[in-house]
Amino acid sequence: MLHRLGEIVGRSASGVVASTMVVVWAGIGLATGFATWWATALYSTTASVTFVMVFVIQHTQARQTAATQRKLDELIRVSTKADDALIAVEESPDAHLDQLTELTIAEREWD
Repeated sequence: MLHRLGEIVGRSASGVVASTMVVVWAGIGLATGFATWWATALYSTTASVTFVMVFVIQHTQARQTAATQRKLDELIRVSTKADDALIAVEESPDAHLDQLTELTIAEREWD
């Protein structure tokens, strides 16, 4: 469901719909003198949409990152000069990643 929602809100038409809704909502506010119920409904709606969108964005980012990692892993796997130990290195503990970073920096200093 998050994946599908992310696809829908990522389209330019969604921005047009959202802009239209803001204009309509402002018009309703002007017509009613910005009543208390209007502000309460606005705050509730924006908070709810923001809450859901945080999860949609997080899901989309995690999915894109995983896809990029799989592609990089495949490039490492098929490259004869690449270090196969780096496949899925993103799953390693932080200490291991720190060691790899230090090793890479040390190798660059020798070049």
